[in-house]
Amino acid sequence: MTQTTTPQTSGITVDADGHVLEPRDTWKDYLEPRYRDRAICIAADAKGSEVLLVDGKPIETTRFQLAALGGIELDPDDIMSNPSLRYEDGCPPGSYDPKARLEVMDGEGIDVSILYPTIGIIWEGPLQDAELATAYTRAYNRWIADFCRHDPKRLVPAAHISLLDTELAVAELQRAREDGCRGIFLSPDRASRGGRHLNDPAFDRFWAAAQDLEMPIGFHVVVRDQPSFNYIDPLVAGPDFGLFNFAFLAIDVMAAFTEIISFGVLERFPRLKVSVLETGANWISAWLDRLDHKFVVTKSRSINTLKPSEYFYRQCLVSADPDETLTAAVVQHIGADYFLWASDYPHIDADFGVVGELRERLAPLPLEDQRKVLGENALRFYGLE
Repeated sequence: MTQTTTPQTSGITVDADGHVLEPRDTWKDYLEPRYRDRAICIAADAKGSEVLLVDGKPIETTRFQLAALGGIELDPDDIMSNPSLRYEDGCPPGSYDPKARLEVMDGEGIDVSILYPTIGIIWEGPLQDAELATAYTRAYNRWIADFCRHDPKRLVPAAHISLLDTELAVAELQRAREDGCRGIFLSPDRASRGGRHLNDPAFDRFWAAAQDLEMPIGFHVVVRDQPSFNYIDPLVAGPDFGLFNFAFLAIDVMAAFTEIISFGVLERFPRLKVSVLETGANWISAWLDRLDHKFVVTKSRSINTLKPSEYFYRQCLVSADPDETLTAAVVQHIGADYFLWASDYPHIDADFGVVGELRERLAPLPLEDQRKVLGENALRFYGLE
C-alpha cells in the first residue's frame, strides 16, 4: 500500500478511533509485581506459531493470526495464509512509537488522534477475575498515557475500563483521568461485564462518575473466541466464516448502543456521553427511525420519557468510516453535529489516504458541516483544545 499525503485545508481533523498495537511486553512491564506472573503475553505453541495468552490461557482466535491484528502495510492474503508471521510483522512503527505515529498523522493530514487498544479488544469476556481484569486495564492505561505524553495535544488516550467490579472501575477511571485519559473504551458484550445488562444498579456509580468526569464512553468492536452473535458455528462454516464474522463484529456495538438507550441509562444519566465506534454510520438514520416507531408501542412499560432519537441527539455521536458511500446524505438528514470519523489505523482493514477519501464523501455538504464531522465535533465531545 502506498501512503498518500492529503493537503491540509481549513479546519482541524480528528481521528476519533485510531489504534495502537501494544508491545508484547506491555503487561510484563506495567503490571504491579503481584500480577506479573499472570501477565498478558504472546507465546509460541508446539508448532512455533504464536498465540495470545491471557492468565496463561490461549485465545484461539489469535493462533496463527497475530500479525493480522495490525497489517495495514501487508497484503491481507499473505497474512491469512502465512502462519509463520509474528505479531511484530504486522506492527508498523506508527502503531507503537509515538514519534512515528505523528509522522503518519502528518502524512495523512490528521491533527489529533484519539487512541484505542488492539490487544485490549480481545482479552475480556473469558476472564472473570475482576481484580486481574482491572490490573490489566490499569497497566494498559498507564502505558497509553506514557505513549501520549510525547505530544498530549495531538495524541489523546482513551482509558480501557473493565466493568466486572464497579468500585474498581470507578477507582481506575478516576486515576486514568488524572493521568490524561479523555475517553473510555468499554467492551460492548455482556460477558465482559459478568453477564449483566447495562441498567444493572451495580453500574450506577460508574455512569455517574463518567458523566461527572466528563469522559465519554465509547462502545467499540471486540474479538472473541465465542462471539455473542453465534448463529453460525465457525468450525462448521470453515474459512467462509471469516467474512460473516468480520461483518458482524458491529452487532455487539449496535446492541450495546440500543441497550443503553432503551434500558433507560441515558434517561437517568442525562450528562453521560456515548460514542458508537467501528460500526460505520450510514445505518444510524434507519435504526433511529425504527427505535422511535417501536417506542410508541412500548413506552407505557418504559422509564424513558423521550423518544430514542432524542437521547441520541442529546448525548451520542456515531463514527463514520471513510469508505461509506451515503455519509453526506445521512449527515444532511440527521444533522452534522452527531458524527465523527475514524481511520482504524493500523488494522488490516484500514488504509492510507482516508482523510482525502472522507473529504470527497463529504464534499456535497456545506463547509461548516464538513468541519464539524472532520474534527470540530470530536473536540467538543471530548473537551479537547
